[in-house]
Amino acid sequence: MANLQSNFLGISSPNPFWLASAPPTDKLYNVNRAFEAGWGGVVWKTVGEDPNVINVNGPRYAGMRSNDGRVVGFNNIELISDRPLQVNLDEMRQCKLDWPDRAIIASVMFPLNEETWAKHIPMIEATGIDGFEINFGCPHGMSERGMGAAMGQVPEYVQQATEWCKKYATKPVIVKLTPNITNVLHPAQAAVDGGADAVSLINTINSIMRVDYDNLTMFPTTGAQGSHGGYCGEAVKPVALNMVAEIARTPGTSQMPISGIGGVTDWKDAVDFLALGASNVQVCTAAMLYGFHIVDDLIDGLSRFLDEKGMTSVDELVGVAVPSVTDWQNLNLNHVDKAVIDQDACIQCGRCHIACEDTSHQAITNMVDGFRKFEVIEEECVGCNLCVTLCPVENCITMVSQAPGEVDLRTNKVISSEHADWTTHPNNPMSVAKG
Repeated sequence: MANLQSNFLGISSPNPFWLASAPPTDKLYNVNRAFEAGWGGVVWKTVGEDPNVINVNGPRYAGMRSNDGRVVGFNNIELISDRPLQVNLDEMRQCKLDWPDRAIIASVMFPLNEETWAKHIPMIEATGIDGFEINFGCPHGMSERGMGAAMGQVPEYVQQATEWCKKYATKPVIVKLTPNITNVLHPAQAAVDGGADAVSLINTINSIMRVDYDNLTMFPTTGAQGSHGGYCGEAVKPVALNMVAEIARTPGTSQMPISGIGGVTDWKDAVDFLALGASNVQVCTAAMLYGFHIVDDLIDGLSRFLDEKGMTSVDELVGVAVPSVTDWQNLNLNHVDKAVIDQDACIQCGRCHIACEDTSHQAITNMVDGFRKFEVIEEECVGCNLCVTLCPVENCITMVSQAPGEVDLRTNKVISSEHADWTTHPNNPMSVAKG
């Protein structure tokens, strides 16, 4: 099987799956359980200098559920570690002694003054940890104290704090970026300019989950009031992938190693991040929802995928999809796709017809010769992919490319379909034989 050994910034771990800085990495007990389950590394829950960090004694978390009841979005208002700094340091030291083959990264958050960084960085490094992750992302609580996202949204602050951390650290420094910004490339470039060894992203997104329908207050609340929190989980993955890909494909930041975070739940999510430029991935929400043993699926699934692709290591997968990401203006406007419905797989639900008829291009029939049947009207289909997206049967509707240049750009109509690949596709009932 493929070798999943990871070497991120010279930090070795048996696989590229780390637990992100969060409640699962808050103490030695949790981290021991994680390593026993097989995780390759952890980013210890963020520590700071404030001895008076106090979390609410009430609801800290809230979830957004899909129609089948799964939690796909997760919100939290938890602050950085509320345990004494020395307790965290002692446990980091013991953990590294017990697990020398695993990656242990210290997440740190300090205010914008050099003295604090000068005091604490050597103290933390003395525990034997493998590196630092500067938390520039937390969108709630600490940002109101001038740290977290409040610093991460100002590139000059990102660069300055990174420079201080690098000045007093001998171990690698990762900068964790906030998604609560218009253009992630600005703080990413600031991290580069500050000398960071890598970036990690994304941190959580500002969010309010819903209201209490009985009291008409936001939900959840502590007493009678609540606060915006950080949004994470499966639902944020597309946002995270876009930001990772932007950094990976942009000159100036593309040379920066990336630790990908945001909605990693199974091995396919990991493949997405790695192929779009991340060198390893961090997980939090999925572990909180399903337990540490989800790492079994991550390890087994990624290993099998690499085997199927003929790849022998994770490094061969990193960034392979980045060249396919471009700006809209560079897209080929002569390319034509058409939808094809596999009649054997179709369950006759009609969702494709309703969606296309009501909201798209009226390109799918609902009756053929007086019988209920759903077929694509070739000349009306613009290949928008709506029907593929909403079809409940996997691979029942697929997009098939036509030969280049077979469309009139003025009308978006096919000029000559008899030479198009689609006309001979075996799933097309109107296909004709060539020859």
